Amino acid sequence: MAILTDILNRYLGGAAGAASGQLADDFSHVSQNVPSDVLSKGLSAAFGSDQTPAAGQMVSQMFGASSPEQRAAMLNHLIAALGPSAGAVLGGVLGQPNAGGGVAPTVTPDQASQVDPQQVQVAVNQAQQHNPGIMDSLSDFYAQHPGLVKTLGSAALAIALGKISQHMKTA
Repeated sequence: MAILTDILNRYLGGAAGAASGQLADDFSHVSQNVPSDVLSKGLSAAFGSDQTPAAGQMVSQMFGASSPEQRAAMLNHLIAALGPSAGAVLGGVLGQPNAGGGVAPTVTPDQASQVDPQQVQVAVNQAQQHNPGIMDSLSDFYAQHPGLVKTLGSAALAIALGKISQHMKTA
């Protein structure tokens, strides 16, 4: 636990002077030792930061680094989070017509492997317009897949670690 405390203290207040490789190692250690809801809060802060690319771009980047099974799980998570508006938002991305605004069908890994990361970026941007809280839901999803988060780069990792550190200090 002392190692975790030392790591989190480095990022308290958002200050991050660690090298990119150190950030990735620190994030790996922290993600394995904090509750997933705390990790999710850190990811949400990174997605919403003006110091990182747009959330849709970051999700697209992680989607591109995902296995077909992870891609399908993310798309299905997005569908579930959008509820009845999923068909309208994601129908075109999934190669299916709007289906009257109903919920899109479950996406298989084979189908997900056919979806281009650019399409995901567009879909996430549209999803944010329909449901501004969608990034909190996607943060929950990616808290379960922290290895993908490491692909986002140092700014996102530093912001996530800073938020986690703040949360752990106040908890």
